[in-house]
Amino acid sequence: MKNFDVSESADSRRSWFKKTAVLGSALLTGSLAEAAPEAKLAATRRLPIAVSTYSYWPLSGPKYPIKNVIEDAARLGFDGVEILHRSMEEDTVAYQNKLKRIAFDNGMALPLLSIHQNFLQPDVAKRKADIEHTYKCIDMASQMGIPCVRMNTGSWGTVKNKRQTDYYTHGVEPPIEGYTDEDGIKWTIDGMGECLQYAEKQGIVLALENHWGLSSNIEYLLRMYNALKSSPSMGLNVDTGNFVGEPYAGLEKLAPYATIVQAKTYFGGGTFYDKAMDYDRIGKIFQKANYKGFVSLEMEGKEDPKTSVPKSLEMLRKAFTFTV
Repeated sequence: MKNFDVSESADSRRSWFKKTAVLGSALLTGSLAEAAPEAKLAATRRLPIAVSTYSYWPLSGPKYPIKNVIEDAARLGFDGVEILHRSMEEDTVAYQNKLKRIAFDNGMALPLLSIHQNFLQPDVAKRKADIEHTYKCIDMASQMGIPCVRMNTGSWGTVKNKRQTDYYTHGVEPPIEGYTDEDGIKWTIDGMGECLQYAEKQGIVLALENHWGLSSNIEYLLRMYNALKSSPSMGLNVDTGNFVGEPYAGLEKLAPYATIVQAKTYFGGGTFYDKAMDYDRIGKIFQKANYKGFVSLEMEGKEDPKTSVPKSLEMLRKAFTFTV
């Protein structure tokens, strides 16, 4: 074994210190300027994009299995899958666990469970039934590891066939006779308040959406949001397509409060209405609002999802990738 030479070690240390001092001096005097970057590199923020099961099953016809949606989403390059409650094949815990495992195995997040309820009902018992339904869905979201549940104000139900009327051109639905929109606003705030208390215990966010009905009025929607925003579980789901006319002014108002975004596309013509969407412009609106969350695709056109969903993803990727 070689003997340890103390003098040799000391010489090595002196040599190292000398070289370090020379290098430090060179850096300070700028003779090694090329070692420092000339300019700060721009950073890129790429918002996560999910796809809703609604894109494959728009509430009619044979259900497209959620398992298939998750596998398709992984293959196409999505970051997650939004589950529409009505597209679930069953509500059992075993089925919920199955979906959670399939998503995990495919590297997919499950950011949102979209559900339906209606607070615009004069009958207290009916409103209470929808609150109980929401409790059940909050439990389901918790079981599946979904952090956010989409909420609706509901509808007065006075426009019986919205597709065959001019409802989507003006968005105005008269209240039930004997009641006013102010009644509906109060019922929504009260009902949401009860649901929020339950959601807080489960650690679930409830995101109220601009989903036509009472919420098509943006001022109403913001009044309800502001009345409830003190709850740590209160959120806002901004749907890019649910606006009368051009969406941009409404999006600018809602974007600063967005918890999650649903992005509509209409390839092949809209199921309910056609809307031209400038997603480059929409992306800039959310960038200005410093939005960082999920964008969930809802393809609501008549084109086959096999072609329209990939085209939608390409468009959204471009619009929601920011240089910061």
